[in-house]
Amino acid sequence: MARCIPSACSKALLGASLLLGPAQANPWQQARFPVPQFSGYTSHYGLRSGASGGSSLHRGLDIAAPLGSPVLSWWAGRVERLINDGSCGIGVAIRSGPYEHLYCHLQGTIEQDTLRSGGASLRQGSWLRTGEPLGAIGVSGRSSGPHLHWGVKLNERWLDPVLLLRAMADARRVETPISQARP
Repeated sequence: MARCIPSACSKALLGASLLLGPAQANPWQQARFPVPQFSGYTSHYGLRSGASGGSSLHRGLDIAAPLGSPVLSWWAGRVERLINDGSCGIGVAIRSGPYEHLYCHLQGTIEQDTLRSGGASLRQGSWLRTGEPLGAIGVSGRSSGPHLHWGVKLNERWLDPVLLLRAMADARRVETPISQARP
C-alpha cells in the first residue's frame, strides 16, 4: 500500500464518501476508536513473517486490551454477517456505505443467528450507531492473547486501519494559528 502523509490520507479517505447522514464539515470527527481501554498494538497491517519462514498479509490491526473490555462500532452501520471460525473466532462484519469493518476474536457465542458478547446481542441486519458496544475483547479463533483484530475494507479493498486512525486524529486536532501561539 502506498504511504501518504496523514492530511493527504484524510482527504483521500474523505473522498470515499463515508457520510451516511447529513453533510458534515469533517465526518472523521464522528468516528470512534473501537477499543477505549486498549493496552497497545500487537500486530500491524501488512506483511508479517510466519513460523514456517514464509510471510502472509495481515489484513488489519491487532489491538491488545484486557479480557472482557468493550469493543465499539467504529462507524454506524448494518451487521452484514456474524463469524464463527478457526481464524477470526467469534466476530462480526459491519457495512457502512462503501466500508466494511471487521471485528475478530470476540468473547461470547453465536447461537440461533445471534451474537452475544459483552452484553451486546446482534443479529444479521441489525443497525449499530457509531460508538455503540458490539461485543467484548476475547481470545477466540487463532489468538495468543486477548485482543481485537480490526480490519477495514473500502469498496472490497483492504485498508491499513492506521490510515483511518490518522484521519480521525487529524479531524480532532485543534490547530492554533501562529499569531496565537505562545513564545
